[in-house]
Amino acid sequence: MKITGKELRQKWLDFYKSKGHTDIGAVSLIGDGTTGVMFNVAGMQPLMPYLLGKTHPAGKRLCNVQGCVRTVDIDSVGDASHFTFFEMMGNWSLGDYFKKEKTAWTFELLTEVFGLDKDKLCTTVFEGNDSAPRDGETAALLIGLGIKPEHVFYLPKEDNWWELEGTVGTPCGPDNEWFYPLDADKPDPVFPDDYVEIGNDVYMQYKKLEKGYAPLENKNVDTGFGFDRMLLFLNGLHDAYLTDLFTGVLGKLEELSGKKYSDGGQTQKAMRIIADHTRTTVMLIGDRQSLLPSNVGAGYILRRIMRRAIRWCRTLGVSSDAMLDVAKIFIEEVYSEAYPLLAEKEEYILAEIKKEADKFEATLVTGMKEFEKCVTGLERKNEFMKKSNPDYVPETVIGGKAAFRLYDTYGFPLELTEELAAERGLTVDREGFEAAFKEHQEKSRVIQKGEAKGGLESHSEMAIKYHTATHLLNAALKAVLSPDCNQRGSNINDERMRFDFNFDRPMTPEEIKAVEDLVNEKIREDIPVVYREMTLEEARAEHFVGVFDSKYGEVVKTYSIGEFSKEMCGGPHVARTGELGHFKIVKEQSSSAGVRRIKAILE
Repeated sequence: MKITGKELRQKWLDFYKSKGHTDIGAVSLIGDGTTGVMFNVAGMQPLMPYLLGKTHPAGKRLCNVQGCVRTVDIDSVGDASHFTFFEMMGNWSLGDYFKKEKTAWTFELLTEVFGLDKDKLCTTVFEGNDSAPRDGETAALLIGLGIKPEHVFYLPKEDNWWELEGTVGTPCGPDNEWFYPLDADKPDPVFPDDYVEIGNDVYMQYKKLEKGYAPLENKNVDTGFGFDRMLLFLNGLHDAYLTDLFTGVLGKLEELSGKKYSDGGQTQKAMRIIADHTRTTVMLIGDRQSLLPSNVGAGYILRRIMRRAIRWCRTLGVSSDAMLDVAKIFIEEVYSEAYPLLAEKEEYILAEIKKEADKFEATLVTGMKEFEKCVTGLERKNEFMKKSNPDYVPETVIGGKAAFRLYDTYGFPLELTEELAAERGLTVDREGFEAAFKEHQEKSRVIQKGEAKGGLESHSEMAIKYHTATHLLNAALKAVLSPDCNQRGSNINDERMRFDFNFDRPMTPEEIKAVEDLVNEKIREDIPVVYREMTLEEARAEHFVGVFDSKYGEVVKTYSIGEFSKEMCGGPHVARTGELGHFKIVKEQSSSAGVRRIKAILE
């Protein structure tokens, strides 16, 4: 049976709607903090409150296709089956139907709708233990439907039981997993060697106690089938990147690189990584929560994914603009119907990809040279030591300080350095990296207490707040009036700030309010103010703003407020923008020809 991604999505939803289910749609990919994970990693995760007893507004029978992001096995992406973004087809019964209906419907869907051979279907059920009995009921129902008795396997708790570890009073129970041979044409496939799991039905029929389990009054069913994997099976493929979700993207990468996906090796691996990581990037930036790359939390994971894709663009021999071409295909062709928000945000998504790519490209070349220096230095040391001592054991660890320099100066996530090192048979001293990072933080705190005046009449707490506010004001003026606006001087005391900038006319009341609003928005976001030292060349490459270049030496001090403000500056500054209070412009006037002056206060 040949089927497209759009057809599979519709068949799943139509089937369960015919069984009285409501399509509840997909929720945000980004975790809401209630389940302790950064991203939604399973289709059932957003429904946890309802599986635990809360009434769902859409009723007791639900279905959807839910996007998920999982990066725990990101190093495996590049093979034929791993992704960082994937979708789960799900359906749920919240205290309604149970095993009899669910086994029959799954069997019907797999055999009659999807056309899988019932004689090759295999399933596993819970074998039982001291706390809960063997799930003979599910096994009997499966055999009664036509599953061969020899294809029903009893497995232990670690394989066929679901529960929330570390909780008491929560629902739990056995699950029934479904398997199908990857090569369906093989005469006698052997379970489990020739089989791959395609989905499972969890039967939440118990309540977890301090010791053991008790029967649950309202029993739930939680079903999850992998969308990408099912698409693979139904099309008789062995490579998940050959489904219609990726064929257009691979064709574009072949066109741009002049290479063929079928060449295999590094070419194939690069195309898979670029395709997968760009898809995940599109989904996260295009999410209703609009995640952006950063150095913390979920934003750091996104940045790592994007920078990994950019590096593999270089391996493939294409520029990072290839990500834009790939992103357009995913937005306009592959997911236009399933995720209409992507089309609405297309311009925004592409602009953010371009921004991050340009930023990383600016330092990638010099960063790679720095990495090679680390490796070469290690090799030379080993060679020298081996000559003087034949029993010498070569060092294979890149030092933590070197790894931190790659992170701090060149924007290399630690994981990227580790990946590059692994390709050379080396490892990275993680503890040393963390120690260097901590030392850097301590130095930043000392510097933020104030060493250079920078327009301040004092280093009081209030003056330091005003100094940080000038950075926000400078960035806001560039955003509202013109990127060509630059600071022309400032004066700060404990009561107010005065800021001069180049502009050839008075600001309108609307412009003044827009600047005020933007500064206050960044204050409300409580963004960390990050200090770093780097060479002047590196600061320019990373687009830090410097007003008086002549006063900077070879090594400069920089302060960044997210991606909103990046300036070379002697400090001092507050630790986070949330400390500033409310920003208000009290006067805008002429200072001299072509220069305007703003007076502002923090309330």
